[in-house]
Amino acid sequence: MGGALSAVFGSGGEEAVAGSESEPSRVMKFSSSARWQLHFNEIKESSKLLVVDFSASWCGPCRMIEPAFIAMSAKFTDVEFVKLDVDELPDVAKEFNVTGMPTFVLMKRGKEVDRIVGARKDELEKKVSKLRA
Repeated sequence: MGGALSAVFGSGGEEAVAGSESEPSRVMKFSSSARWQLHFNEIKESSKLLVVDFSASWCGPCRMIEPAFIAMSAKFTDVEFVKLDVDELPDVAKEFNVTGMPTFVLMKRGKEVDRIVGARKDELEKKVSKLRA
């Protein structure tokens, strides 16, 4: 099945964001809209909290908060963390009405439950902690 999906959607559509050498990152990065949609449809069936980081490679605040986002993914192992580059997936960014970066969209069962615009680490961590239950 995986081979068939790779043939249809191509390989390289998802990858883990680089963590430290001792601890691989739990943050998934999607660079294909089709792969993101497959993953999103799958997680909508779950009550698990999904945190999506909409960022861009040229965005200074996005790069600044990335280590904290990776650390949160290690701390909150019952939460799904995803990073999407708005330049690679502009259609997905538009679908979620992303107008500034970084934007963190917190979702449960495919519905947005909260949103944070800006590199506000403490606020993000508090909301993840509160909404993961």
